[in-house]
Amino acid sequence: MSSANFAYATPANDAAGLPLSLSLYADRAHLRAQLRDDAEAAGFRVAEAGGIDALLEGEVRPLGEVVLLDCPEADGAMLAALARIDMRAAHCGAQLVVSTTVGALDDVFGCLDQSGAQILVDPSRAERVIALGRALAGVAQLKLRELSEEDRLVLLRLTDQVGQIAQRLERLERPLEESGLSGSESAFRFESPRPAFAAAPSGDGGDRLIRATRPALPDPRLVRRIIRQRQLRARFFDGDLFADPAWDMLLDLTAARAEHTRVSVTSLCIASGVPPTTALRWIGQMTEAGLLERVEDETDRRRAFIALTDKAADGMARYFAELGSHAARLV
Repeated sequence: MSSANFAYATPANDAAGLPLSLSLYADRAHLRAQLRDDAEAAGFRVAEAGGIDALLEGEVRPLGEVVLLDCPEADGAMLAALARIDMRAAHCGAQLVVSTTVGALDDVFGCLDQSGAQILVDPSRAERVIALGRALAGVAQLKLRELSEEDRLVLLRLTDQVGQIAQRLERLERPLEESGLSGSESAFRFESPRPAFAAAPSGDGGDRLIRATRPALPDPRLVRRIIRQRQLRARFFDGDLFADPAWDMLLDLTAARAEHTRVSVTSLCIASGVPPTTALRWIGQMTEAGLLERVEDETDRRRAFIALTDKAADGMARYFAELGSHAARLV
């Protein structure tokens, strides 16, 4: 869908009294213009719009409350600039949204570990607007206490309007697995399994409780077989019919942990079976829920890997132990 023939009512006038500033950096002129249009429609005042070169200059520029950045390629200088802007955004509370490509994803992901940045991979316009709505919700959470009651209502109304815009764009372009705007809302809640206890004689006529032995992780060959069986369904049915990115990522990371191998964010996105931008949202939610953790590369600080937390590994081990010998026959 061409963005030129899409129009929607803009709520910009509602935000006239609100200090919602936005900075955007993109080398592609048409994308910069589109980002400006969508940002202004969402009620932001575009404080700065320029190319990537602006980030590479020595001058420290003030950041808007939301920063949109398009980074399709990342050399050493660009990655250093990303790391700096990530730290600055974390320090001042700015909402950072970075779009990139699959080829640059691992390097970009490795540089963004401070601000909780949203990372989009080859995003559609709908995905960009959804990210902008999430950023607006983040600004709203930070500003609600310091705004007047009138401005508070305006900001909440803007957040709702951006959500409606994103939904319309979503329907016109292509379906997305997620369309919620609040980055703080998790699709699930994870609690580690309650520890198993067994009664043991205490020697004084009573019983005492001892922690049951934690089961070992399953044989990685079994987990890989289950993954292949799940992937086989896509040969006969639409893959979206069985989309379950959380479980697919848990299986992949369980096998990797048992194999003592590390998993890059790009590899995990591929294993999820959903588009990379959607997979990254799931990774973020699963990290917040305590299932996944980020592991820095000791040899290259610009890279990072994803791994199961100990709680998640324990849960997967107990799950497979409960299945026992029947696990090999599951699809």
